[in-house]
Amino acid sequence: QGQLVESGGGSVQAGGSLRLSCVASGFTFSSRCMHWFRQAPGKEREWIASVSPASGSINYDNSVKGRFTISRDNAKTTLYLQMNTLKPEDTAMYHCAAALGVFCANKFDFAYWGQGTQVTVSS
Repeated sequence: QGQLVESGGGSVQAGGSLRLSCVASGFTFSSRCMHWFRQAPGKEREWIASVSPASGSINYDNSVKGRFTISRDNAKTTLYLQMNTLKPEDTAMYHCAAALGVFCANKFDFAYWGQGTQVTVSS
């Protein structure tokens, strides 16, 4: 059974940085597109970034483009999200998700979903 476990969240001041990690197990990580999502209280889930299996295709939502960097280490079965220049509106629970296959276009159906790590940015 596949599993995703996020870590690295915390509380920072605006302008600060955090690096999130998502460790995968129980499935072939290197064969899946991987996503990062976030959800703030009272708001809908928001897709923020995705990376293809070999990192050849990377995409970001406009809200984080230029500030966040998604990456993966297939040898370590780990997905990362480097978050710089954090803003109060980045406050949310951050989740990683494994796509159904190699393609990243589908942002609504997932094979695996992590429990999340909380990021809180104060002004």
